[in-house]
Amino acid sequence: MAEQDYYEILGVPRGASKEEIKRAYRRLAKKHHPDLNKDNPKSAEEKFKKISEAYEVLIDDDKKRIYDAYGREGLRQQVWGGQGFDWDRFTHAADLEDLLGRDLFQSFFGRSGSPFGGSLFEEFFGGGPTDPRRGPSPGRDARIDVEVGLEEVARGARKEVTIRHPVTCPICKGTGAEGGKTVTCPTCNGQGQVSASQRRGYSQFITITTCPKCGGRGRWPERPCTRCDGSGRVADVRTIAVEIPPGVPNGVQLRIPGRGLAGDPGAPPGDLYVAVHTRPHDTFVREGDDVAMDLPISVTQATLGTDVEVPTIDGTSRLRIPPGTQTGTILRLRGKGLPRFQRTGRGDQLVRVIVRTPTRLTPEERRLFEELRQRWGEDTSRRGMFDRFKAS
Repeated sequence: MAEQDYYEILGVPRGASKEEIKRAYRRLAKKHHPDLNKDNPKSAEEKFKKISEAYEVLIDDDKKRIYDAYGREGLRQQVWGGQGFDWDRFTHAADLEDLLGRDLFQSFFGRSGSPFGGSLFEEFFGGGPTDPRRGPSPGRDARIDVEVGLEEVARGARKEVTIRHPVTCPICKGTGAEGGKTVTCPTCNGQGQVSASQRRGYSQFITITTCPKCGGRGRWPERPCTRCDGSGRVADVRTIAVEIPPGVPNGVQLRIPGRGLAGDPGAPPGDLYVAVHTRPHDTFVREGDDVAMDLPISVTQATLGTDVEVPTIDGTSRLRIPPGTQTGTILRLRGKGLPRFQRTGRGDQLVRVIVRTPTRLTPEERRLFEELRQRWGEDTSRRGMFDRFKAS
């Protein structure tokens, strides 16, 4: 199935401004937030993730430029590439092993995952493996999503997350055998691999794959473990505490070593990646390290100027409205934004002024406005307004 276009997800045209993208995200995020869709939270969560992913790309100038030119594939290659090919990230990516399949992956990159450490590379360039059985495979990485409020981003937080995944059986220690007693695998005779020969024309091909019975261990339980039925794994539910650092960016993944899926006996488990998402706020919109808000004021406040109390992440702060302030003017409260992630200092709070026009006037108020209009010499006719526009 083709991946949905980010612009379609947010419902904005390709030439949309950042302000249009922000408005669309704010509207959709509130509509599909799981907390506001109790009847179908799972569907809402999926939509909310897609909306957040689209917003993260389109609001970032560099990501948006790559996406507009090359689509999602360009973004993926940007992650893998950039400053040259990163062999370490390449060979340790669980996604690649999933894509190629374990046997094909290891036939090219060896048991160690290095492009020069085994298998076909060693067959061609010397130093072939001395042990035909693969070593114990480490566990795969796991991923979980967690939502935090803007106040938690500002101060940091400790969140408890519940994860359910297979772990090494505590009874048989992952051997799958009762009492840990194993015998030589009857399918591969302890080799951990099986081979099949196939002739095509004048050529003969030999395919070597991991033993389907023992999974490459070379050993098989004498009697299956009663706890895990011989699989060596049991389902486990754990609640762990995750430290959310102050100023954590939206969408960042925090790595918790050793909390991923269990590996083969003798191999370490994978890591757990916690993807942090900022929950939409009723007052503020996050813009990197800054927060933004709209502040409605009256015509008299905008004309004469005033001091007002405005909400901030930390409480309230006094803001000076200069005389003659126009609607749409953005005022800045320095240092009232979010902490800069892994840096010193804080962002700012941006306050956009919205001048409210009165819609219901008392007779006295109408008289005063009429008097002001006469004093200012305003001409409400079409010709008068056009002449004044040309003269400005």
